Parts: sequence; C-alpha cells; structure tokens
Amino acid sequence: MIDRRSILGGAVLGAGALGIAAYARRDLLTDRNTALASVTAHSKLLIPPLYSGERDSGERVFDLNLRHGVSQFFDGFETPTIGINQSYLGPTLEMYAGDTVRMNVTSDLSETATVHWHGFHLPARADGGPHQPIEPGGSWTARFDVRQRASMFWYHSHAHRRSGPQVYQGLAGMIYVRDSESEAFDLPNDYGIDDIPLVVQDRAFASDGSFIYSTRMHNVMMGMMGDTMLVNGVVEPVFEAKSDRLRLRLVNGSNARFYRFGFDDGRSFHQIGTDGGLLAAPLPTDNVVLAPGERAQVIVDVSDGKPVSLLADGLEIMGMGDMGRGMMGSGRMRDSDRSMGNWMMGERGGRGGMMGERERRGGMMGGMMDERRRFTVLDIRPAESRRRAIAMPRQLATLPRIDPGDAVRTRRFVLDMGMGLRMMRGGDFTINGKSMDMQRIDETVRVNTTEIWQVENASMMAHPFHIHDVQFRILDRNGRAPDAAEQGLKDTVVVYPGETVRLLLRFEDYTDPDLPYMYHCHILEHEDAGMMGQFTVTV
Repeated sequence: MIDRRSILGGAVLGAGALGIAAYARRDLLTDRNTALASVTAHSKLLIPPLYSGERDSGERVFDLNLRHGVSQFFDGFETPTIGINQSYLGPTLEMYAGDTVRMNVTSDLSETATVHWHGFHLPARADGGPHQPIEPGGSWTARFDVRQRASMFWYHSHAHRRSGPQVYQGLAGMIYVRDSESEAFDLPNDYGIDDIPLVVQDRAFASDGSFIYSTRMHNVMMGMMGDTMLVNGVVEPVFEAKSDRLRLRLVNGSNARFYRFGFDDGRSFHQIGTDGGLLAAPLPTDNVVLAPGERAQVIVDVSDGKPVSLLADGLEIMGMGDMGRGMMGSGRMRDSDRSMGNWMMGERGGRGGMMGERERRGGMMGGMMDERRRFTVLDIRPAESRRRAIAMPRQLATLPRIDPGDAVRTRRFVLDMGMGLRMMRGGDFTINGKSMDMQRIDETVRVNTTEIWQVENASMMAHPFHIHDVQFRILDRNGRAPDAAEQGLKDTVVVYPGETVRLLLRFEDYTDPDLPYMYHCHILEHEDAGMMGQFTVTV
C-alpha cells in the first residue's frame, strides 16, 4: 500500500525507465522535515458544486469562466492551477435529456484553450474540439440539444497540441445527464450524499508544490504520469457514508495511467453503468478497469458499518502480443507484494489479470513492462446512523439492439507508434500511417447510416480510442464477444497491442461538410503528438 508519505518520496521510474522522467530528489517533495510534516493525515472529500444553469428563453444556460488559480493540495504549499469558475477543475454540470443548453465560455487564460463536451452527440460546431478555439480574453458559445441517455460525462480541454498540459493543470469537470427512465430506478441518486462523483487524476509535484509536467521523450511515449493521486482535487480523501449503499461515479481523468479499482477488503460490488449510460442489468464484480477518458458507475454496500478503502492499482502497460492484452474479466485486487510474473499470468483472464487464458494460448511475442502503483482513492467511513440499503434492481436500461448487418461499410483504423530509432526520438504517432493535420479530413461519413469501425493496434502500448459525436457498441475483440462490463454504450474503448476491436456506430441528426469531429487516442500526450484523425458527417 502506498500512503501519503510514500507517494511524496523517491523516484517514480520502473524497469526500462518508463513512465515519468527520473527527476532528482531535490526536485520533488521529499524533505521530511518540511513537506511531510506539514501534510495533514486525511482530508474530507471535496464534492464539486452542482451547477444546473439558469433558465433563459427555453434554454438551460451555463456561464463558464476558464481561469488561472492557486490551489493547496498540501498544507503550506501553493500550486498554480487552472479551473473553471474556481481554482481547480470545474463544477458538476447538471442537465436533462431533451434540454436545449447554451454554454457561454469565457477565458482569462494566457493561452488558447477549448472546452470539449466528452461523450455528447451534438453539432460539430458545438463539439469544443481544436476547431473551436477560445483565445486569451475571448469567448465562445455552444448551443445543442441534450440527446444523451442519463450518465456521467465530462468536459475538458481539447486544444490543439495542448490538451495534455491544460487538463493536467485542471481544465476539466463532470457532467450529469438525467432522464426519466433512469430516475425511475430505485438507485442512490442524492448528489454528494449517496451519489458521489469521483474524478481520479495522478499528478507529480515539485519541491515548491507546483505541478511537474514534462515533455521529455519518456513522458511523450508513455504519457505523463504522477506519483500522487488527486480525487476531486484532494489527496487521500475521506468520505463519511450516511447511507448503506453508495453510488460512485468514476471518471479516469488522468492523462495516461490505467487503473484497476477495487476495495481493500476484496468486497464485491455492482457495476451499473459505462461511458454512455446504464447497463442492461447490474454486474456483480470486485474490480473495474478504466483507461483515460473512460467512466463507470458502481454501487457498493457499506451496511456492515466497517470502514473500507477504494483502491486503484495503476497499470502502466507496454508489451507486444499477437492476441492483445486482455484485462476484461473479474479478478480480486492482488496483494501489492505479489510478484509481477504471477500477476501477469494471473489465474483469471482479462481485466482482473494482465494475461488471461486466451493470451497464454496465443503466446507472447515480446516483453511487457509495468510499474504497478497502488493508490488510495477514497477512505469510506460509515456513519453510525445511515439510510437503509436500497434493494438492487434486477434490470436496468433497455439497450439498443446490435446488428452488424445494419452497417453499410467497414472502415479500418490502425494505431501505431514509431519503432527503433524513431521511438527513441519520440516516435511517430499515427492512425492509418498519418499524424494529425488540422487541414485534412480523413474520413467522410453519410448521415443516417450505420458503420463498423475496425480499430487495430500495431504498437507496443495499449491505446484508449475515443470517438467524438457518437456512443458506440463493441462488437468483438479479436472475434470474441466483449465481456459484460463492455456491453453498454461507450465512447472510449481500449485496444491492446496486437488486438483488433470492431465497433458499431450510427451517425444521426447533424451534418457539416466543413467542420469535423475527432477520433484519437485518449492518452493525451499521444493525442497532442498526432495520434488523431478527423471525420465529417454529410448528407
């Protein structure tokens, strides 16, 4: 277990000098006579303000201001940050299916920024991607109808070649979409009481308390990772549970790190939702893996009254294999002292063990390097007096049917990184052999059509592949049906080395022959380095 004291000390590199660059000890918060003595033992979980906007002429209007700020993540240390309407991160925006929303965004930042509504189906001009820049001192307004199923989405910077550093400094927030169907279910739904949003981010801090964001080759190749966990902007937060059941809405807001979430006592819980909404039925499990950009909703029972901690094993994945790197099944959080070999060859396939039965059958063409870190996400302390547990519904959402026969065509997308000398120089980050070009439209899609997008990973790293505008369904991984946890609506999917994943997408409602949507790796340093393409939807 890595506690607050240990996360502030030491270098953060694993085998092969992967992950964060090896900063000298004097550059980190390591002076135990000053930094560590000033850190409080635990902090109360900060619940972001719930912002429902204002009604104006039939629209739900949100006024958002991007601003520089100063935050105190550790007592006695001030960290320069970026926030939305506050010093770090932003409020949780609340809206309802069927709303027409107007986002008025102003910027007091010193550089060009954007605000992307991650996971939303909307016109390209309102998407908030790199084609909707907000200049310093400028403003931008996005109008769109909320055509989402109820879920938790998020908003964050998507500035061209600057998404990584801007999100790292805090330009992100969460969005709750509600609808009548989900509200009818007997689920924990009291914001901040039994319905808890958790944005999880790893960060590195310098000795003066400032963030370390490095563009050294290792950090571009592996993505920027830190040794300190922030949850809603708090280190090792504590939450007093006043209900027997808690609904935790998790978003992996880190730039690059994958996490496997589970509880320190191994207790099981239910996953009820994915990126784009509720699953068809609650899924019993004891762990959930999220790549950057992915979200999940889980319900945990704390009616036994015992304190429990939500933990996250940080997974830094690099390897090569002819059948991918499954992490898709259930498997209890391993003890932190378990050997890497045993963990990689875990007795259970998929997202609970780095190498499942199908990977063992397929063999391993190359090595896999992984620096495992275990973070404390949330210490849950049940109050003496609590609301009684709500019975878990047996069924949840009715999901759209999946029929590959509806597809009018299949498109192929190959994710790749430079090898050999090119890799040592920072690599070539490409999709279908091309790096991002703002002036080039890579794909043109017809409105009111369904397509299959076949995403292949030719690189040595896992990549979370995000598509703007649509929520899709996963058809298969290397010809095998996705596990239950991936059978809901998704906008981000992990594609492991050597793996082929097929997605079913339908493009509706909005067309624009000139303004594109993006598809890209959601490791933000890879996105900034060129692993991104553009598509338009036309008549």
